[in-house]
Order: sequence, then structure tokens, then C-alpha cells
Amino acid sequence: MSNIVVFGASGQLGQCLKKVAEIQGTASIHFPSEIDADILNKEALKKIFDAYKPAWCINCAAYTAVDKAEDDVDKARAINKTGAANIAELCQQFGAVMIHTSTDFIFKGDKPIPLVEDDVAEPINIYGLTKLEGELAVSASLEKYYTLRTSWLYSEYGNNFVKTMLKLGAERDELRIIADQVGTPTYAMDLADCILQIISSGKDAYGTYHYSNEGVASWYDFAKAIFDISGTKVKALPIRTSEYPTRAVRPAYSVMDKSKIKQTFNIEVPYWRDSLITCISKL
Repeated sequence: MSNIVVFGASGQLGQCLKKVAEIQGTASIHFPSEIDADILNKEALKKIFDAYKPAWCINCAAYTAVDKAEDDVDKARAINKTGAANIAELCQQFGAVMIHTSTDFIFKGDKPIPLVEDDVAEPINIYGLTKLEGELAVSASLEKYYTLRTSWLYSEYGNNFVKTMLKLGAERDELRIIADQVGTPTYAMDLADCILQIISSGKDAYGTYHYSNEGVASWYDFAKAIFDISGTKVKALPIRTSEYPTRAVRPAYSVMDKSKIKQTFNIEVPYWRDSLITCISKL
């Protein structure tokens, strides 16, 4: 197989890609460190491209601190937009295909209808805005790219909602969880598997795709499932968003329609609760 290079290798999705590649015996996939592959340093990036001459580049690097981004706009934009643009420009130069990861947060999320790829993007926070700017930078530089929008990512790696709930559930008697924001939890190992399936498919159906696990849940439903599956004895109380104000506004409904990716690549998407059981069994 031709060389694949993963940027953002130490992040949650990067670590999942490494694990899935090991399980599948995927050869020629490289995970340079963030020091060597700083996406804001064009010279460092060019050295990576010169060394590996990749046919594929997977960009998992992102600024994902949603609330912090509201006050850290320059850094969020540098990583989510400029970094993505830097990789895209080098992919164009070297003839590599880019797989870029994005988010459901590019949508306003004010209608209870599953989101399709060509729905109007209307971010309501800085994180979503800078991720949309990254998408546009990639599509402006490249014809051979896949943008994969995902949602509510969790795994055994990194910091995420599942780990936070398990920690807080063990420490407290009662937790108040938002019940009026609805989306789909996505196991990062499933997303990693999907990315490698796209690469091995041999298809060139470039463009933007939605990928999350199947099904619908509120954050309250997600938390309840975490506690039930793990046997954590904590009382979970559903609350409204207005009772838990955050620095960044979140979409109320960001369930994504996965028809396009399933039909194009013949991908089977697991149900969110089944994948959550798998993750918790590993934790």
C-alpha cells in the first residue's frame, strides 16, 4: 500500500487510527509526532512530505476546546483553518489525497431533521466557525479530498465525555445532565475504521461526508447509558441547557444523516450504544 501519514497522531482519533491499523495489519501508515509534524510550520510539514511522499494524508489535528475557543479565537483559527490549509497545499503539491475531519458544530442545529452534507452551514460558536473555515480552505486548495464530519467523539484515549462521566459518577451521588441537546455519540475506533475503509476502497468519490454512529441521544441519554453499562451508582437528573450556561452556544439538534457514506463505500455503521458497550468493556 502507498504511504499514509497521520497528522495529530497523539490525539484521540490519531491514537484510534494507530490501534485499528495495528489490528488490521495496515502497512505503510506513519504517525509523526506533533513536534516533527507541526501543522503551523510549513517547512516542518514539507520535510514530512519529502520523507514519506504520501499518497494519503489524514488530518486529525484540531483545536477542540469548544468553550475555550470563544476567548482563544486566534489559536483556534490557526489550528483549525491555517493548519488544515497548510496540509491541503502540500497535498496539492505532492499529489496526495487528503482526509480532513470536521464536526457537526458547523451547523446551527435548530431543526429536528437529520443533517445532510449540503445543508447550509451556519456555525453558532467559534469552534464551529473555525472548523468550517478549515473545510473551505481544504476544498479551495484541493480536488482530491474527503471531509468527514463527525459528532460527540469518545474512546479509550484522550479526554472525552465517557471518561468524564465515569470519573464524576464515581465521585458524586448526583449529576445534572443536559437533556435538550440531541445528537449522536461516535466511537472514535469506528470512525478510524471508516477512514481506513475509504482508503482501501480504491474509489475516488471525493467530497464531504457525514459519519457518526447510528441512533439518536441527548447528553442525558448518553450519560445514563454510560452509568448503566458500567454499573456506576449515581443519580442522573435531566436538565435544560438554560440551567447550565456555557461560554459557547451549542446546537440543539445535530443528528447527521449517514446515507451518503453508507451507500458510496458500503460501510456498516454500528449503533451508538453497542459501540459504547465495547468502549466501556475496554476501559
